[in-house]
Amino acid sequence: MSSLTSASCEPPGPEPQEKKPLKPCCACPETKKARDACIIEKGEEHCGPLIEAHKECMRALGFKV
Repeated sequence: MSSLTSASCEPPGPEPQEKKPLKPCCACPETKKARDACIIEKGEEHCGPLIEAHKECMRALGFKV
């Protein structure tokens, strides 16, 4: 049996100096999922608060929306 306790698949060693930037499609998955579900079920005009919450999350991560 292996004695590895790390859940990461990355090999041990120094971390890369530059991380790949976060893509907008991958940012804020929780608010994105709720926003998208609301738009599909009720229509965009009824989902203002969820849309704004997603925009705020995106802005907090540095995206210009």
